[in-house]
Amino acid sequence: MTDAHWLFRTMAALVLAGATGVPTIAARADGLLTTHRLSASLASAAASEVVASCAKEGYAETAVVVDADGVRQAVLRGDRAGSHTLDSAYDKAYTAASFKTDTSKLVERAKTVPGFTALFTQLPHLILIGGGIVIEIDGETIGAIGASGAPGGNLDDACARAGLDKIRSQLK
Repeated sequence: MTDAHWLFRTMAALVLAGATGVPTIAARADGLLTTHRLSASLASAAASEVVASCAKEGYAETAVVVDADGVRQAVLRGDRAGSHTLDSAYDKAYTAASFKTDTSKLVERAKTVPGFTALFTQLPHLILIGGGIVIEIDGETIGAIGASGAPGGNLDDACARAGLDKIRSQLK
């Protein structure tokens, strides 16, 4: 595409957007994918709620929020949370984002699919324990929350869900 052609398409898209009120970024971005990502403030709010929710239950928790690619966006290590919880929370978030499903669902799948658990011993940062939940908008995984430090994956799940619930109304 020539510079003049690109400029014409961009100008046409801007005029159309102004006339209809509908953004048309995709019109000039042929071949590019549009993705969503949490803002830093939403990622931080989710992580803070995970740690606060678990603290109310007496658990020293760490929360990690990642984007859809598994890249850390927010990390919060709660008071007295063990150093191992930093890696575990990240691995849970990374696994959930990679598989686009909650880690507790992966635990259940591992019980019925032969050889499924072998994958988790071969690739780095994959973990087969509850506490990783996906963040979705209209069926698109945009990230995940990992929680670690409670005495059980189901309890980590509950704390991670509290973090998601905290920001859910802003996921539009």
